[in-house]
Amino acid sequence: MFDSTCKFLAESFSSDFASWLLGEPIPLAQLSPSELSLEPIRADALILLTSDEYILHVEFQTEPDPNMPYRMADYRLRVYRRFPQKQMKQVVIYLTPSNSEYVFQTAFEIPGTRHEFEVIRLWEQPTQLFLESTGLLPLAVLTNTPDQAQTLRQVAERIDAVPEIRIQSNVAASTGILAGLTLERDFINQVLRKEIMQQSVIYQEWKEEFLQEGRQEGEQTGILKGEQSLILRQLTRRIGDVSPEVRAQIQSLSLDQLEALGEALLDFTEPTDLVNWLQENQAS
Repeated sequence: MFDSTCKFLAESFSSDFASWLLGEPIPLAQLSPSELSLEPIRADALILLTSDEYILHVEFQTEPDPNMPYRMADYRLRVYRRFPQKQMKQVVIYLTPSNSEYVFQTAFEIPGTRHEFEVIRLWEQPTQLFLESTGLLPLAVLTNTPDQAQTLRQVAERIDAVPEIRIQSNVAASTGILAGLTLERDFINQVLRKEIMQQSVIYQEWKEEFLQEGRQEGEQTGILKGEQSLILRQLTRRIGDVSPEVRAQIQSLSLDQLEALGEALLDFTEPTDLVNWLQENQAS
């Protein structure tokens, strides 16, 4: 969710990101990872923006990644193979504070080869810069601010001043998602207008993703409950009523364990067979 939100921001407000990371508001267009023959393509996280002269490669990270230096070197060579005439700027942006050595790595190095890239630890960045660009507003609460709650209020004021409702809703929703890394959801909902966030593209995509996960979980839960019901009926036929305590143990089994019990119960002749099976399979 955080990767996709940052990717949405960088692609939707590319001139703001160019001003921040390249020092000038160069118009940037999206570059498809498939043009670099990336395999596997990490399209959910990989941000590639291009102009006539530059390619800007940005990676947002919530957690330190020990493989990042290699990935940056790999992407650089792939870009050079495809666009040897273009300059390339590579930036890894870490969103949440960490003391890991990995968030300080700025080079990939093996004997005879060294490749450097830039690292930005967002919690070290001055907040004011992010309050001055619409596309950077959602990142402001993650910067070097002494009061994240107050910063979110400042961001909300600036969002309310955005004249175009579509942009306003997209920035509000992105802010709400990223602020969730450091602030309580109830407070975020108090500060940001929910009715505005709900109109955004990113909010609708997030909602659909959440609902899809819920449907998949519900389907899995339905299968599990159906298997539990079937097993309990079969046990009742073979060994009589199952006590509430044993029933609770059965309901705590995984789907694989239930399937194994379904095979084993064919040999049960008395309640102790079930009790012994549960003990042997470490059911609690």
